Amino acid sequence: MRKHRHAESADSQTVGYVVSTWPRLSATFILNEVLAVERSGVSLRIFSIKDPDGEPVHARVAQVRARVTYLSLRRHWKSALQANLRLLCRQPGRYCRALLQALRYRRWGVLQRFFQAGYLAHELSREPVAHLHAHFAHAPTLVAMFTHELTSIPYTFTAHAKDIYVETPPELLRAEAQQAQAVITCTEYNRQYLSTQIGPASDGKLHCIYHGLDLSQFQFAWPRVSDAGPPVILSVARLVEKKGLSDLIVAADILRRRGRRFQVEIIGNGPLRQALEAQVMQLGLSDRVKLLGVQTYDMVCLAYQRASIFALPCMVTADGDRDGLPNVLLEAMGSGVPVVSTPVSGIPELIESERDGLFVPPNSPTELADALDRLLTQPELSERLARAARAKIQAHFSIDRSSTQLLALFQQGGAR
Repeated sequence: MRKHRHAESADSQTVGYVVSTWPRLSATFILNEVLAVERSGVSLRIFSIKDPDGEPVHARVAQVRARVTYLSLRRHWKSALQANLRLLCRQPGRYCRALLQALRYRRWGVLQRFFQAGYLAHELSREPVAHLHAHFAHAPTLVAMFTHELTSIPYTFTAHAKDIYVETPPELLRAEAQQAQAVITCTEYNRQYLSTQIGPASDGKLHCIYHGLDLSQFQFAWPRVSDAGPPVILSVARLVEKKGLSDLIVAADILRRRGRRFQVEIIGNGPLRQALEAQVMQLGLSDRVKLLGVQTYDMVCLAYQRASIFALPCMVTADGDRDGLPNVLLEAMGSGVPVVSTPVSGIPELIESERDGLFVPPNSPTELADALDRLLTQPELSERLARAARAKIQAHFSIDRSSTQLLALFQQGGAR
């Protein structure tokens, strides 16, 4: 088993975080949370379902003290098999009951998570933790749930977006919620949706805790930093349909035909990259729209400082996928960039249109272009929105506020 950071042995007051991939650049909100929980004095261990995928690593990962254990079956299948066999021999009744529970769902992915849970349970028999917390309701929470069945260690989980709207069937959500000590999600919109899915028996466990931002990482500056080039309309997102980036490119074409001076910069990667690049070429926007790919977090923060506008025209896709509350909106608002987005999912819980940002309907490139046009041509509007947005982040979306709420739920399970 591959382990990182040979820290002191975990004790019974340690909290174990179960995540999909550690580290992951797009999961900055988890990194922020881990650092805040560690600052509070709580000892952590991190259990990663998958191995890192080679993308750039956030510089602040080096500040994390927690030891990381990888549970990937592809790389560690021999250790996982041995761990499950030992667990079966040591607790045959308990192991078989949990295995039958996993088999009941008739899903290969669920069975894989069970074997990873057996691997984790064996590790925890040697180095116990007081509590498990999983991020995302699919693989990490399934591992936490089956580990609970094998060890009785209490767990909580945070549900986000695609994991609850697309990837986790209601029957699994209900099972996870029924056994969890608490269910957390990042928006009130999500909380209400989950309430309809998990049933009244678990409804009292639901809590909304917003992602927090460490504002020390984002400096407000006005007027915006300028290199005398055209105003930058920035977007930071995975290149997937729900981000609405195709609409942003169409809006850029409208703005160009209006004679506006601007540059669109899109940071991120994803399955739609080739399609978006083809759209840019087809519209003749190669000199106006740049797809910059994945960049380090430090480069993203510098991009916020240079940007005149931040745009993220989110939408709900045909299969129901949608965002929860994109962390990049908090980061842009904390950096003093006026934002344009859509009233989808939990975003209205962050932005009040015309007060601290602008809303346009989803799938409406012309109205998106109109909103961007207003900010390009009305500097007083941009400044008013930017100052109000920074004040809102300071008052309601700080990482210390959210981590305090989260720790209170952990402590109910014995982690002090």
